[in-house]
Amino acid sequence: MKVILLEDVKTLGRSGDVVDVSDGYAKNFIFKKKLGIAADAKNMNDLKLKKANDEKMAAENLAASKEFSKELENKTIVVRLKAGEGGKPFGSVSSKEIAAEAKDQFGLDLDKKKIVLPEPIKAFGEFEVPIKLHPQVTAKLTVKVEES
Repeated sequence: MKVILLEDVKTLGRSGDVVDVSDGYAKNFIFKKKLGIAADAKNMNDLKLKKANDEKMAAENLAASKEFSKELENKTIVVRLKAGEGGKPFGSVSSKEIAAEAKDQFGLDLDKKKIVLPEPIKAFGEFEVPIKLHPQVTAKLTVKVEES
């Protein structure tokens, strides 16, 4: 029996795959646990429409990410830190502070998890911080750390 998987099944395949299984396995396991549906003409057509919709959404997300990337390239976020002894900054700037300052200064909603910062910034000056907006799009944001 042909079955369209609705969820990932470890031994069979991923969600959206059409697999061939025995009738008993389909009825007693896959259908009962709502892991898949029968691969009849109506369900196959629905699957094709869903895949086309997913591809369209992915293309739109990629385009939106590229546009947002261009907007970020021209922005400079200023973060102020107190200076300790010898003119060294007291503390550091993490992705959480960068996201908060972007929201305060420009109204940009940046997810702190998308800001690629291998280690916090612990010096004064300008830094290029990569932001992973999409698997194919990485923007560079300028962060300027100043003494307050």
